[in-house]
Amino acid sequence: MNYKICIVIAACLGGLFVVQGQSPSGSMKPTRMAPPTRDPHTKGYVKAKELADGLLPTAKQNGNFIIGPTHTADAATTPKEGVPKGDVVEFTMDSRSSKIYPGVAREPGPMAVDPANPGKRLVKSHPAPYTRKVAVYIPTQYVRGTEAPFIVGTDGPDPMLFSTLDNLIAEKRVPVMIAISIGNGGGDAQGSQRGLEYDTMSGTYAEFVETEVLPLVETRYGVKLTRNPDGRAAMGCSSGAAAAMAMAWYRTDLYHRVLSYSGTYVYQQWPDNPATPHGAWEFHDSLIPNSQKKPLRLWLEVGDTDNLIRRDAYHDWVLANERMAKVLANKGYPYQFVFVKNARHCDRGVKAQTLPLALEYVWRGYTGR
Repeated sequence: MNYKICIVIAACLGGLFVVQGQSPSGSMKPTRMAPPTRDPHTKGYVKAKELADGLLPTAKQNGNFIIGPTHTADAATTPKEGVPKGDVVEFTMDSRSSKIYPGVAREPGPMAVDPANPGKRLVKSHPAPYTRKVAVYIPTQYVRGTEAPFIVGTDGPDPMLFSTLDNLIAEKRVPVMIAISIGNGGGDAQGSQRGLEYDTMSGTYAEFVETEVLPLVETRYGVKLTRNPDGRAAMGCSSGAAAAMAMAWYRTDLYHRVLSYSGTYVYQQWPDNPATPHGAWEFHDSLIPNSQKKPLRLWLEVGDTDNLIRRDAYHDWVLANERMAKVLANKGYPYQFVFVKNARHCDRGVKAQTLPLALEYVWRGYTGR
């Protein structure tokens, strides 16, 4: 069955629900059907170079690419014998010590739809303490006392990232860097701590990392993290990718490099912000198009069956990432966008195939000064 037929069938079925089962109260819980497979050549999508199955673009290439449908893990994502292995250490943060994120949780039950705005969810939340894990990767090649570049990752810890850095650093494909994977504060989407951290359109999460996480990393493990924004990268998947983008967009004085898998550049923002009425959708709808070009370098990925919620016009993950690629190109940003066939939202197989490329691309041009 070809792509166009698949899309027509999916569009007809997209508003239907299947019954997953009964909740503890006995009520039936509807579940959205799986997203349809999107055709990378759909009208309105960016023009992209389609590569033979199994091939990837190089880290020297900018622009838009189509890869897949086979996803073979890059050998650089797994530990290799004879390659120096960095130290990975973990610590736990308690929300009772946080001035920025003391903790919040959504009240139980389904989120109601705002009758005046189908894209908005009416939620109630309450204070709720939490703990989060932070994993820190320190490469063997790091010289104590020297200032190091680093990458911050959301939804941590991230063992694949650490193994990949072992190999890429040894091969001199990326700088000798520290990696800091920060767990979220719990929950998801509107009304939750994770949603507050990742889907808020502001520099608050970057400020949290800067003032409450990085100082702990430096004092606990005796490392020095660069203050040069060109030596700082942020990465994530889904809302974590939107958070990484917000870190660099709102605090360009702190971050210049962004790595995004299945970025949630859609309307998930909570609480409301009149400056960005449709949340992260505004990145490609108004913020990037209407702002001067910033000193950012970006790598983005989306899968052909990535998320699609049909309640409004602002919840198509594929379209959102396609639009991101288009506005980045129009503004002349250095970026690489990969549309992946046979890939789901935050597809682990795709990450294992592309993470070395993504890291090498994002860090290209770093001089160490």
